Amino acid sequence: MTAQLIIFFVLAGLAVIGAVSLIFQRHPIHSALSLIVVMVALAGLYLLLGAEFVAAVQIIVYGGAIMVLFVLVIMLLNAGVEERTNFSKLAATAGIPLAVALTAFLAATIAKSGPVTTGVRPGSVASTQGLATMLFREFVYPFELTSFLILVAILGALVLAQREKGS
Repeated sequence: MTAQLIIFFVLAGLAVIGAVSLIFQRHPIHSALSLIVVMVALAGLYLLLGAEFVAAVQIIVYGGAIMVLFVLVIMLLNAGVEERTNFSKLAATAGIPLAVALTAFLAATIAKSGPVTTGVRPGSVASTQGLATMLFREFVYPFELTSFLILVAILGALVLAQREKGS
């Protein structure tokens, strides 16, 4: 077993443990911290793939800026420990079988799909300028839409926080 494979399994396990912790935490701040663990583990996996730029963006944008927004929203809403409830009857009768069916459908689709070919030669290095050109020419609308959605989420959090203070 090579060192790279061992590092992969450690980072993948850390990402899965962080994701499971994210789901099962009762306090929102602990969930946000678990999400940071997942983002850092994913950045490590990107480094193993040789995508240093994407790993740096993962840490700076998701691990830093987005998580600061999440924590800000949590603090603005003054979210406390959530209450656990049992599954509703609708979730138990329809939701769980639909989730299993969706998982089976996705697994079957992935299993029967062929190998994915990208236009990139193995071992070639993507330049930061090429990534920036692609981001701001071909993918400028999704990039701007993401910025707009984040802005709307912040404004929604502020409105909810002001509504609770006024009541």
